Amino acid sequence: MTEEASFDYVIVGGGTAGCILAARLAEDRDTSVCLLEAGPSDEGDIRVLELRRCVEVMGSELDWDYSVVPQERGNRDIRVNRARVLGGCSSHNAAIAFKTPDVDLRTWEELGAAGWGPEACRPYFDRLFEKVHTEYGQTDNEWEQAAIAAAQEAGYPLVEMGKTDVREGVGWFLLHKRGENRESSAISYLHPLDQLPENLTLVSDCEAVRLVFDDEPNAVGVETTRGEFRARREVVVSGGVVNTPKLLLHSGIGPGHHLKEMGIPVRVDLPVGEHLLDHPEGVVMWESTAQVPLESSQDWECGLFAKAEPESEAPDLLMPFGPVPYDLFTVAWGCPTAEPGRAFSIAPHVLRPRSEGTVRLSSPDPFAKPLIDPRYHTDPDGWDERTLLFGMRLSRKLAEQPALKDWVKRELAPGSDVQSDEELSEFARRTGNTTYHPVGTCRMGDAADERTVVDPELRVKGVGRLRVADASIFPSHVGANPACTTMMVGEKAADIVRGRAAPVEAAETAAS
Repeated sequence: MTEEASFDYVIVGGGTAGCILAARLAEDRDTSVCLLEAGPSDEGDIRVLELRRCVEVMGSELDWDYSVVPQERGNRDIRVNRARVLGGCSSHNAAIAFKTPDVDLRTWEELGAAGWGPEACRPYFDRLFEKVHTEYGQTDNEWEQAAIAAAQEAGYPLVEMGKTDVREGVGWFLLHKRGENRESSAISYLHPLDQLPENLTLVSDCEAVRLVFDDEPNAVGVETTRGEFRARREVVVSGGVVNTPKLLLHSGIGPGHHLKEMGIPVRVDLPVGEHLLDHPEGVVMWESTAQVPLESSQDWECGLFAKAEPESEAPDLLMPFGPVPYDLFTVAWGCPTAEPGRAFSIAPHVLRPRSEGTVRLSSPDPFAKPLIDPRYHTDPDGWDERTLLFGMRLSRKLAEQPALKDWVKRELAPGSDVQSDEELSEFARRTGNTTYHPVGTCRMGDAADERTVVDPELRVKGVGRLRVADASIFPSHVGANPACTTMMVGEKAADIVRGRAAPVEAAETAAS
């Protein structure tokens, strides 16, 4: 398809939220919907479909394979893997399924995202989990059971994760999977692709270049590598936390000073690409005294939620347990490693980080990779660094519990000689990784707030007939893996675009 085509709605990006939005809009059979995806279809690709093989997607042709710019206080070698395939990052993530903690949705409302509180969003999670099958991962791995027991010995209760609000405790993660296969948004809402409704057109291998506007200005379409696609009603950008701001910037929507630097005419001066948030991650790794079972759904199927500060309203840390060596950056630091089956790891994540980064253009060339600067551990009060340090020390505490102690031969990374706060923090920051949880680069909130890009109706300020629906709209980060929150955005966006009220359950819940 290379000629100009016209539809009621054009959705740019067949990712975690975009697939859901397209499927829901197409339920109105008198409405035509076009879903554009830069990458290929996921259908039949076992690297995507089999959850255990998700690491094979990273660095492949199904990955945008971005990287961070040199970091002042973090790891400068991090690869920002973003899926370039139908289903987006729900097609290559670890499939960990958490509803958004209520405390975070209340924060969204306080930050100006009216209508996005826990009561209003709950019905959309209900819809989501009616479509996306979830189940718990492996439960008979002896080492995983020992890790869970060690957390209980350290004073953390065993909890059922994923089906209730997030709270302190240890347990098995709920996963969006069915047996050995993942349940991405593409699989759950669009498959089989040869049975899509006639009013839903999927165009894959179609990269967006820039948006098209009339003189109002209204968004009327998108220019792509496969021609121009016109929207009679609206264009919705669902390209993700990196590619959505990239497309808006190339279309003249963004910080005026940056667009002028790039030689791009300024259409609307908005803080596009600001407010990048991610969950920074550290790692502690041990060599084992015995063979560590490798049987696992995706290597990280259980873990611990903990508070770094007792007065915190909700857990500050998520600490997945891995029956694998996690030496991606520790070997380069000089730490020894071990073969699979002879090592295990704990990887603390900082929830609700306070360090904010940016996504910027590197060139006016729309096909050039952007500049991604998470600015890890640069928040002025040092919250992120302190929280990660607490998680590193808690990881060691778990390894000292009776259930895990007999598994420990020696600490491989950072090593038992690293003890001071300064040394341990430097190791954690310099060898840490992204959790692949970026959010926030097209921040949602009150339209009068100069920090926001979209209003609570997801409309891009200063432009007509243009919305954004993906994780880039998050007003603040959430205290859990964000995949299901992003899926919820797709569900809720469909009702917003169609002008429908929230499901009646929301009003009933709020009144009770």
